[in-house]
Amino acid sequence: MKINEILCKIALSPSKLPGLKYSLNPYKGCEHNCAYCYVPNILRIPRGEWGTFVSVKKNIPSVLSKEIKKKKIGTVGLSTVTDPYQPVEKKFQLTRHCLEQLLIHDFPVCIQTKSSLVTRDIDIVSKFSNVELMLSIATIKDEERKKLEPFSSSIEDRLKTLKQFSEMDIKTSIFFGPIYPTIKKNDIPTIVDSFIQFGAKEIMVDKLNLKPGINDNIIKVFPPYKNIIECVDNYQELLDELKRVCKEKNVKVINAF
Repeated sequence: MKINEILCKIALSPSKLPGLKYSLNPYKGCEHNCAYCYVPNILRIPRGEWGTFVSVKKNIPSVLSKEIKKKKIGTVGLSTVTDPYQPVEKKFQLTRHCLEQLLIHDFPVCIQTKSSLVTRDIDIVSKFSNVELMLSIATIKDEERKKLEPFSSSIEDRLKTLKQFSEMDIKTSIFFGPIYPTIKKNDIPTIVDSFIQFGAKEIMVDKLNLKPGINDNIIKVFPPYKNIIECVDNYQELLDELKRVCKEKNVKVINAF
């Protein structure tokens, strides 16, 4: 993994994602190396390079501290392009330092991650008056997670993290996406029950975005996905079942896009 330190000029960027006014990305690149990630397509980075580097925006806390004095208060999404708690955060702590700056002005914050490392910062997160922790969980089968999200936290650790924050009365939710094509309609009730059991109050759902190169990349690391396009065609059935089960259990469902 190539780690390089860079300087940034902007910390907060406008966001069009549901419920967010700003996005904040302390890192460029991601160690989790998820096979289905479409960020390389958005940033125009060769897929073969994705997952091999992380650029550390070493001055982003200081840039942020100046920006938030002038910005209108609005919800900040941490992070919308790369995971704010990927392994490199353990050393550089940029996400933690950015949270410290946001807390000074009590900006609303939504943290989205696949990492249990976020528990390290529960002391800061718990002090915000408006904060949400969203754990990204696309399957409850960890053997599949190991293939498609090789360097992310285990599903068990993510669910435990969700419960820990929920028990502190911090709003918790699930980003259920992209829904793995191996999931069947009759799997949905069990999955939803798992999310509820560990404290999720809402579920944001997203389908698999098959941008150029993603189909081949997934099949390369996980051959059982050879019928991936056929599986994706069944998403509407899965979404309908998810909404039915969640309505029955009084859990809010939000479409990501």
